Amino acid sequence: MKIEQIYTGCLAQGAYYLTSNGEAAIIDPLREIQPYLDRLERDKVELKYIFETHFHADFVSGHVDLSKATGAPIVYGPNAAPEFDCIVATDGQTFTIGNHIIKVLHTPGHTLESATYLLLDEKGKEEAIFSGDTLFIGDVGRPDLAQKAASMTQDELAGILYHSLRNKIMTLPDDVVVYPAHGAGSACGKNMSKETVSTIGNQKATNYALRADMSEAEFIKEVTDGLLPPPAYFGMNVALNKKGYTTFEKVLEKGLHAISVNDFEAVVAETGALILDTRNSSDFSKGFIPQSINIGISGDFAPWVGTLIADVNQPLILVTNPGFEEETVTRLSRVGFDHIVGYLDGGFEAWEKAGNEIDTVNRITPEIFAQEFTPDSLVIDVRKETEYDAEHVAEAYNKPLAFLNEWIKDLDPKEPFFLHCAGGYRSMIAASILQARGFRNFKEIEGGFNAIVKTEIPKTNFVCPSKKNKK
Repeated sequence: MKIEQIYTGCLAQGAYYLTSNGEAAIIDPLREIQPYLDRLERDKVELKYIFETHFHADFVSGHVDLSKATGAPIVYGPNAAPEFDCIVATDGQTFTIGNHIIKVLHTPGHTLESATYLLLDEKGKEEAIFSGDTLFIGDVGRPDLAQKAASMTQDELAGILYHSLRNKIMTLPDDVVVYPAHGAGSACGKNMSKETVSTIGNQKATNYALRADMSEAEFIKEVTDGLLPPPAYFGMNVALNKKGYTTFEKVLEKGLHAISVNDFEAVVAETGALILDTRNSSDFSKGFIPQSINIGISGDFAPWVGTLIADVNQPLILVTNPGFEEETVTRLSRVGFDHIVGYLDGGFEAWEKAGNEIDTVNRITPEIFAQEFTPDSLVIDVRKETEYDAEHVAEAYNKPLAFLNEWIKDLDPKEPFFLHCAGGYRSMIAASILQARGFRNFKEIEGGFNAIVKTEIPKTNFVCPSKKNKK
């Protein structure tokens, strides 16, 4: 059996491509299926099954399109009830791939249909598990995402997860390899490692949630402690994965519609589209179409779009660097943003050359910040709470970017402030949204805290509760 982990860094997501004796299986495929089809043809293997570990919340899977294109059935674990044809497996049911067997282990807790797929070699030896969001490297799946669908509390789901792990996962041999669905950076857990492969034995020794002496009550407390609210788009992605969706090819065809500079404003007005500028923060700060939102393609692009725009049905018009249109549409489709009206033909340069109105962000260097900073300065730090806790500008307020739509309501549009993140990516997202909503009373700091630490501005790791965002 050949196992390939196909890892997509911007989503921190791992899909798996398995082949054995002329047959293949794919686990948790991404939305765009052509790379899988190309791979199957190149390897001269038949796709026998498409395994889904659960109804994903953070991305739209390619299971429906891949099944239509190949004829391979989709397999879910017990309790799944999708609105398309599939195999809803029973606990312990087996599927043959070449000389190997995949056994379904029902491991509810993250969701009620969550399944872990156990790979057995030709001699019946347990070789690996594909654990989905049940077990990560260093963490386990958060139990709060399926509360509404399951009509249960997060504590009840956490209790179910406790028993799934101890009765189905921890009883496996220590040398069984663990292949999870996500790594560090995913919002599906809170303490994931940067490593994307491990073993059962290693996880028993290092994963806080798999301590042998941990009681169910202790597990529930530790797994649920510190959970942040899930991004708003998660529920919409679950619905797409459960009900089906527009084919990726149609989304791409519509999104790759070039809109001329002359027609651009009329199309925005007619469609109610939000202008999404995906250039880097430096270029955006120097000039952009008024009312644009900047989320750079070079960062954690799609998750931030999902978190801050939230409604996957929101029409979008893209402003990209020429040549990045297809990549942008593809990455948006992975998180369910299918209503892409098109893109500005020629990008921002064409808009500027036509003499149209532009806007800029008041971005200053950390050196200028150091000159202007006083003990009375209002500084807003949009990094995550853990980053802020490690070290921050003395007396700065922590307002994480993920909660901007909440804390923006408390801002005084007349009180001046400084704005920063770690390196400038997130603070420029915040700056663009603030300006689109009428705020002009701030200065964004180039290079963020990574550059600020090199100045003489006072820093501290003392945390004042009143200056932290607890949402």
